[in-house]
Amino acid sequence: MNPDVLDLARLQFALTAGGHFLFVALTLGLATVVAVLQTRATVSRSPLDARQVRFWGQLYVINYAVGIVTGIVMEFQFGMSWSGLTHYAGNVFGASLAVETIVAFFVESTFLGLWIFGWNRLNRWAHLAAIWIVTLTAYLSAYWILVSNGFLNHPVGHRAEGGKLVLDDPVAVLTNPSALLAFGHIVAGALLTAGFFIAGVSAYHLFRRTPEWEFFGRALRIGVFLSFPALMVTAVFGGIQFASLRTLQPMKSAVFSQKTAEIAQIQAEMVARFGPGDYVPSIALTRGAGLVMLICFALMMYFSFAGVILACFKKAVFRFRLWHLALMAAVPLPYLAMISGWVFREAGRQPWVVYGLLKTEDAVSGLSPGTMRLSLAVFTTLFALLAVLNAWLLARHARQGPVDAGLGHDDRAAVADGPDPAAALPVPRY
Repeated sequence: MNPDVLDLARLQFALTAGGHFLFVALTLGLATVVAVLQTRATVSRSPLDARQVRFWGQLYVINYAVGIVTGIVMEFQFGMSWSGLTHYAGNVFGASLAVETIVAFFVESTFLGLWIFGWNRLNRWAHLAAIWIVTLTAYLSAYWILVSNGFLNHPVGHRAEGGKLVLDDPVAVLTNPSALLAFGHIVAGALLTAGFFIAGVSAYHLFRRTPEWEFFGRALRIGVFLSFPALMVTAVFGGIQFASLRTLQPMKSAVFSQKTAEIAQIQAEMVARFGPGDYVPSIALTRGAGLVMLICFALMMYFSFAGVILACFKKAVFRFRLWHLALMAAVPLPYLAMISGWVFREAGRQPWVVYGLLKTEDAVSGLSPGTMRLSLAVFTTLFALLAVLNAWLLARHARQGPVDAGLGHDDRAAVADGPDPAAALPVPRY
């Protein structure tokens, strides 16, 4: 295998998978928040609660729509750049990817369409059910993806047959500890991302002395009070995963802990078991990414703890402008922590793409360096443009605030006579 092709293929997948995950984290977290907000709005029929649903739901839909494109593009890489992986292990890890696409994703998209276009048309309880189905299927999508990724990190429930892996124990694959622990970690991290995002957007409007002070004051508290418990749950699952590494991937654990003697011992054992080769992952990527993740966690922990205290005081919520600036500046922290966590998880298992079974160099397609460079340029450019587009759209709609436009807008209100058209902002059924 040409080493240039291998490096380019790994770089391409790292950039596109990481780019796609930036969308997934916010989408998964915001879907949950919007579903909870709509549950409250459906029960209370409060105009303020209904406007919260529409505003944050609008940002959720934008992020979801752009993220879908990145996910579809990323799928092309399996067949194009990693044919060795799909040929050898596709019968096992490909099944969960297929289920994710056919069941979870299609159901999620269908009910999201019903939710978007069902405002003022569906019964309020049916409309509420639609967003909860969207949220639950989003969790299912994340679970099925992590079942596939968990198999690559800790292959279980398979047997070798004709030079390929075939599914032998579906229950073992579905209950893989590498998948379940990662699922809990990702779900809590997505809620943490949404909490920081909501708090940051709300702080922006409060910093500018918005007339919507009641709206964004409540939203800021939602974001802050969500962030702290989500961070604690994320830390718990992360700590359990760290502890499990000594059993599941001892080399990664030794590299992160800088245990030179243990690294040498594990290297010798793997050479004896798998043959000559370098079985030590990149120390810079593995340890560096792990440290960045832990530093971000420490910053978010102190920040969230202080935020919970400050959010209990009304004057701090509405007038503490230095805190507002800090909340805006902290929005990227969960993204940085989660991306560095993925780098730690994936780079730390090298040189394996299926740990202990298939090396990365044996999984890459037999392409020329020129083809891979062209592919990398196209994929990177496309993802960069989508990321910029998403950031621009989110910033634009976040700055506008809860205006009478976009998601949930009732066209029937345009012809209604009344002294205050803004009074028609909430959905009538709420």
